[in-house]
Amino acid sequence: MKTKLVLSILAITCLLSGNAIADSNTVTVKTLTKTSQSWDGTPLPSYPLGKPEITLLDIHIPAGTELPLHLHPVINAGVVLSGELHVTKQSGEQLILKSGEPIVELVNQWHKGKAVGKEDVRIIVFYAGEQGKDITVKKH
Repeated sequence: MKTKLVLSILAITCLLSGNAIADSNTVTVKTLTKTSQSWDGTPLPSYPLGKPEITLLDIHIPAGTELPLHLHPVINAGVVLSGELHVTKQSGEQLILKSGEPIVELVNQWHKGKAVGKEDVRIIVFYAGEQGKDITVKKH
């Protein structure tokens, strides 16, 4: 009987001290974006039916560099970690992104990006693709 009481007290003490530790090291979660549309309001397509392949890229664009016209045939999203990025559709419509801002990219639409200002751009981009298929297509 004494053993059960001691174990119960020990278990409660561990649980309570665990909560105290958790309270001092609070985990926070911030939703950067949640949408079913790309940044220009176009609805995102359905996911591919083939074998899924997730790609996560850390992209570095030197200040002043302009990327060539390209498109992504798959859903992708990212967050700018540093610098200022201007994304321009072939139509001329533009999105300006600064450090800390998210983007849900255009799918199957020609666009380009440019690192504007004196700071290099660093952006982390997640692609929900299909095994064996390209995630980016450059316009020739």
